[in-house]
Amino acid sequence: MENVVLIVHLVLALCLIGVVLLQRSEGGGLGMGGGGGVMSARGAATALGKLTWGFAIAFIATSILLTVIAARNSAETSVIDRLGIESSVPAEEDSGPALPSSGDLLPPTTGDAPLTPPRAD
Repeated sequence: MENVVLIVHLVLALCLIGVVLLQRSEGGGLGMGGGGGVMSARGAATALGKLTWGFAIAFIATSILLTVIAARNSAETSVIDRLGIESSVPAEEDSGPALPSSGDLLPPTTGDAPLTPPRAD
């Protein structure tokens, strides 16, 4: 059930993107617009506007339905129960790899050799 609703949701998202991109720009923000067709500009805008509203309402409905399904599935168990961690046992600290000490960051020196290279005059 969840997979079917998710697929419908994704198809609605793609259709909504396509319909919005097909609409004529009225503000001229991108400098595009115009173009004629079989339908008048006003009729095309009305049809695409209604189609956009339909896709948007269906998209919101599937979003809410997916949220309800996810909430119902997560109400059965908690995340900690799914991980298998017991709450009464303290978590062990993992020290991980040791960081180098400040002495390890310096280059090795032999005898009285300077740490900086000699100046070339």
